[in-house]
Amino acid sequence: MALWIILGIILLLAVWMIGSYNHMVMLRQNVRESWSAIETELRRRYDLIPNLVETVKGYATHEKTTLEEVIRARNSAVSSVGMPDAQNAANMALTGALTKLVALSEAYPELKANDNFNQLQRELGETETRISQARRFYNANVRELNAAVESFPTVLVSTSFGFRAQPYFGIEDPAAFDAPAINFGGNKQIENSPTITLNTSLKQEEKEKST
Repeated sequence: MALWIILGIILLLAVWMIGSYNHMVMLRQNVRESWSAIETELRRRYDLIPNLVETVKGYATHEKTTLEEVIRARNSAVSSVGMPDAQNAANMALTGALTKLVALSEAYPELKANDNFNQLQRELGETETRISQARRFYNANVRELNAAVESFPTVLVSTSFGFRAQPYFGIEDPAAFDAPAINFGGNKQIENSPTITLNTSLKQEEKEKST
């Protein structure tokens, strides 16, 4: 009788371990798939930036420092391939540089009226929105995986089979679920998503001083 009880306990533990393992595999796959969605949008962002810089360059020839800063930030982000911990800092720097670049349109009316610039700005704004949506989804999946990896008793399975907690993307505080996104003015702000509003306070006097 005691033998059957022991065998029953072993069987239950085996079933629980298999179920827990399969659940963690599914959570890890969700994280990988949601990260792939972010990478797709990041690549689109990187592809749009050179065209935007070239358009601005045609009107804002005195803004060499800003243009070079954007290109450096873009190239740094492109070279920072891999998972979020390698991408976070580079993309935050790129967001700051893009904010300055787009704000230049207020100091250059002809640039602001340029159809190509406006089209690129809209496309970049739409891409930023999709990145923000994908980031929220990815971070939610990471939170679910990390909770399973680090909590008891599933930590026993994660330790045995090499499951690890994954980094969040675009946030320093894991309690937050989204990083600041650039608001290009023509896109609906995502609910509960903190936003960097473009500083459009550049004055025409600054243009004249730089000439």
